Amino acid sequence: MKEPVTVFFTADNNYAPYLAVAVNSIVKNSSSERKYRIIVLEEDISEENKAKISALLPKNFTIEFSLMSRGLDKISDRMGNRLRCDYFTLTIYYRLFIAEMYPKIEKAVYIDSDVVLLGDIGELYDTDIGEKLIGACRDSSVAGVPELCYYMEEGVGVPRNEYVNSGVLLMNLAALRKCRFEEHFLTLLSTYSFDTIAPDQDYINAICNGKIYYLDEKWDTMPNEGYAENTEAGLIHYNLFSKPWCYDGVQYGGEFWKYAYDSGFFEELCNFKKGYTEDKKSSDSSCLQLLIKRGGEIPKQEVTFKKMNEMGKKIRI
Repeated sequence: MKEPVTVFFTADNNYAPYLAVAVNSIVKNSSSERKYRIIVLEEDISEENKAKISALLPKNFTIEFSLMSRGLDKISDRMGNRLRCDYFTLTIYYRLFIAEMYPKIEKAVYIDSDVVLLGDIGELYDTDIGEKLIGACRDSSVAGVPELCYYMEEGVGVPRNEYVNSGVLLMNLAALRKCRFEEHFLTLLSTYSFDTIAPDQDYINAICNGKIYYLDEKWDTMPNEGYAENTEAGLIHYNLFSKPWCYDGVQYGGEFWKYAYDSGFFEELCNFKKGYTEDKKSSDSSCLQLLIKRGGEIPKQEVTFKKMNEMGKKIRI
């Protein structure tokens, strides 16, 4: 009998419908011969929504909703702490505290809520990453944007082909505890308060570079019009603005609606899409342009991950 699979999500009530779709897709592609434990680090998810999500699970699954127990008072709503330059939520930081919050768990998968699984997440969990701190996929969603590649290399200080997306992480929790990852992150945050484009992701890359296992790209396949569809995809990640609940014609969008249909939130998701106005789409476009612009500007600041590292300050673990 294989060991149980532990999967972490983080979500607030706004993201409950997408969390339900992700959970539904995990269930539909799981093995009936194995046990799965889902832990949701949450912020204000309603009891009604928790019940709807829990109702999706068969007997070999358990789910726990846990309010974040770490103090995040040092993280304020400013541009450098916003997701996509337009959305502030503390939940994106929760993954950085999992190791210390759950000291009895040695290994787990973390995934964002804007995903669908096309394969058994147990296969990802079983990947042997040795002594590496995390397993993750290279971030293909921004690989073709010169300003963002410049930001990766000259701001975060990581070669563009080594910069990973933090939406899917195979976490060696024992190793993260051993190297005091949480303590180091909080020290960097309070000491430098770096300006960032992808807040949690940039810290993960700056801190863990050199101790990352690069997963098969099928486990973090993202819509990208510049690439043909990946027929071997095991997980679709609707990263940045490529949301099928906002736009028509999103690559792999059909997979989202397949699992949305019986997620308990189908009508709500359809209504959300119908109400996604041209003004909102225009705002998305403006935010994307701002994100790209900041990619060219942040490396020129006096305090960046790369500059502090070059000065001999301890950035990487």
